Amino acid sequence: MTRGDGLLSHDLLPGEKGPQDACGVFGVWAPGEEVAKLTYFGLYALQHRGQESAGIAVSDGRQILVYKEMGLVSQVFNEATLESLSGYLAIGHARYSTTGASVWENAQPTFRRTATGNIALGHNGNLTNTAELAERLAAQVAESGYLPLGQMPTSSSDTELMTALLAAHPGISIEEAAMIELPKMRGAFSLVFMDDDTLYAARDPQGIRPLVLGKLETGWVVASETAALDIVGATFSRDIQPGELIAIDSNGVRTQTFAAAEPKACLFEYVYLARPDTALDGQSVHATRVEVGQRLAREHPVEADLVIPVPESGTPGAVGYAQASGIPFAQGLVKNAYVGRTFISPSQTLRQRGIRLKLNPLREVIEGKRLVIVDDSIVRGNTQRAIVKMLREAGAKEVHVRISSPPVKWPCFYGIDFATRAELIANGLAVEEVGRSIGADSLGFISEEGMIAATGQAPDRLCRACFTGEYPVPLPVDGRVGKGVLELQLPVDLTAEAIARP
Repeated sequence: MTRGDGLLSHDLLPGEKGPQDACGVFGVWAPGEEVAKLTYFGLYALQHRGQESAGIAVSDGRQILVYKEMGLVSQVFNEATLESLSGYLAIGHARYSTTGASVWENAQPTFRRTATGNIALGHNGNLTNTAELAERLAAQVAESGYLPLGQMPTSSSDTELMTALLAAHPGISIEEAAMIELPKMRGAFSLVFMDDDTLYAARDPQGIRPLVLGKLETGWVVASETAALDIVGATFSRDIQPGELIAIDSNGVRTQTFAAAEPKACLFEYVYLARPDTALDGQSVHATRVEVGQRLAREHPVEADLVIPVPESGTPGAVGYAQASGIPFAQGLVKNAYVGRTFISPSQTLRQRGIRLKLNPLREVIEGKRLVIVDDSIVRGNTQRAIVKMLREAGAKEVHVRISSPPVKWPCFYGIDFATRAELIANGLAVEEVGRSIGADSLGFISEEGMIAATGQAPDRLCRACFTGEYPVPLPVDGRVGKGVLELQLPVDLTAEAIARP
């Protein structure tokens, strides 16, 4: 996977899967503007959050049109497509699948007719009570016999389920239905949704995934990250608060609280997920990552000649490490900017020789040098092992690895698709053992305390589950959680035929 125009360091090896991002959501209410194009550019800024599919829904006040397809934003949309999506209200979505397979049926925004109009919805995050909600919807439909379009959800994503729940309330508005349904949802959800004339946005009570509000001259924008506001010329207004539902229409912005706020923003957003030019809770992500590098240098000093980043995600940490240590910063690894997802697997022979498709060392920079190599995180360790080997083959005298996050030991159930716990190298080995496994002369991770201090946030306002195993939103005791919960694990039949059976 690629992160926008950047390069996943964890994708250096063919088939190597790093931590995959959640999703990116964008919404705009702006009469007189080309809202489909604004949404396209907003999604472009959020491409790093999901690269499997993209979609836009627009409304002219009478009907909602949805266009979505598998692929990157630039592959899904063209000028003619965007011209056909006319209106004054739009939402958009760039997806990485965290519940449900990566197939067209699960692409977003989702759409459904209701008794009072239409609804389209995009979701960033992951619910933890998906199975429970699906059973409740099935029972509700079986009892009332009402469901718009006459069927249960046909996709296997929690987003389709959320959309169906909001639509399954005849006689009341979408906004009223949201105030009923949102308090019953558990897990991480930053939502943008719309009916025919109103834009809505909502954030789970923990505020695990980011969501911000911006102002245009002619209207309003909501987005996963502030960088998406910048690209469309919107000014940052404020963060949408945990447990808040906002509605935007011709009367302006109105807000309601559907649950008490219990802030637990994702620490890994600061480490890796968010763009460096984004601000989270008022804190610059780039500045945070540079400070993490500075703290890392103080926590794990070493005598060396150069500090080298793994591009691009390791660069801010390497800058900070060089600043605090006084060791010169250098670009010792060159990336191929034109390599995205690799669909052609190399032969075993090429694997054994060490494929250099995505990164290649600058021998004249690193030969004979003692190196500090800075990366954002270690998942399986295969990527760092390959990089260390590559640097040694290019003549590095010593290779000291420094990581700008604590050891990742636990999976995420709130919208990041990590490896399984058994695959996480830091779960089974001590730091020294991990260092030996990847072939480094030494290995150092930033401490949890150092990472938190760099964010400027209070420890009790951050989710650190992937580092500590302490999940702020309880997981189902029956284990019905994970990417395939609606495909493999549900004990109930959710087909329309089953619901119709007596």
